[in-house]
Amino acid sequence: MISRNNNFDFLRLIFAVLVVITHSYPLSGANGSDFLSQLTFGQMSLSYIGVKGFFIISGFLIFKSLLHCKNLPDFYWKRILRLFPALFVVLLLTVALAPAVYEHHVPYWKNISVYTYIPRNISLFFLQYKINGVFGNNPFPGSINGSLWTICYEFSMYIMVSLLFFIRKKSVLKIIVGMLFISSYLLAVHASSFLSSTLLKAGLDGKNFYDLMCFFTGGMLLTYLNIRDKRLENLLIMFSIIVLAGSVYLKIVGYTCFFTLPILVIFIGRNSTIYINRIGDVFGDISYGIYIYSFPIQQALMYFYKLNTIPLMILSLVLSLLFGYFSWHLIEARALGYKDLVSKRSIHHDE
Repeated sequence: MISRNNNFDFLRLIFAVLVVITHSYPLSGANGSDFLSQLTFGQMSLSYIGVKGFFIISGFLIFKSLLHCKNLPDFYWKRILRLFPALFVVLLLTVALAPAVYEHHVPYWKNISVYTYIPRNISLFFLQYKINGVFGNNPFPGSINGSLWTICYEFSMYIMVSLLFFIRKKSVLKIIVGMLFISSYLLAVHASSFLSSTLLKAGLDGKNFYDLMCFFTGGMLLTYLNIRDKRLENLLIMFSIIVLAGSVYLKIVGYTCFFTLPILVIFIGRNSTIYINRIGDVFGDISYGIYIYSFPIQQALMYFYKLNTIPLMILSLVLSLLFGYFSWHLIEARALGYKDLVSKRSIHHDE
């Protein structure tokens, strides 16, 4: 059982907020970018940290979850409950509320793209970002929920991790996890086209796949690094910050971030900082809800009010936090109440 007495819920919340901030610029039609992108000369943005941070934490926690799972049906059942109920609701609400922002010569309920929107997006792959006639005149036209692009990569990582279930020897498993990290690093930094046509058939971009896989496997690899010396851990955090800052100056972040970011995220996340460690207990794990609702919220705000970047950022953050809160308490937490259903059935079957 993975303890929640840590900073991971807080970090996920921050990462979701970072994504919302970055999206505020293109969605408001601004020519500029967020302050981190400007500070690093375009090498990193706030959403870059947010998305990569999500994958690092996911690799760390999902791999730990696999190591404690008794069977693969139990593993997949928990992953399905975490992703699909909230995703289905946001897609359903999108289709139901889209007539309020619909501008097209074809009547809404006769528009074929209305009926393909939920099936294609709930499949996670071959996503459909548009319903013809919805947000077509916005500064960022057409795309209803651009945030969904990462979910297919996330689920692909789950599939990859699940294959490791069959490797029972711990020493061999460590070697394989290390090899996955090294190979994905080499493929990512060299922008390799290895298997790109195969990935494309599954609706995945090769460059994004290897990039996100490297951060995910970086999180996995750090499950084996159990440093008990607090001073050494703090030293590694400071060293990673210095290397990251130096890499920005030398413009080599694309080579070093795969090492520095996982160390920073996991070491900070697995600590337990007073007050911060209770974010999940007080508000719930609202980061996923923020992530999947913020983009359509921002598009709707632009449709009705034509806001500038900062007002859009502030208002959308408030609304996204509210939607994330209700998504967790009304949908996600209730769905996760059934997470032990498969394991219990397996126990009864064995008896």
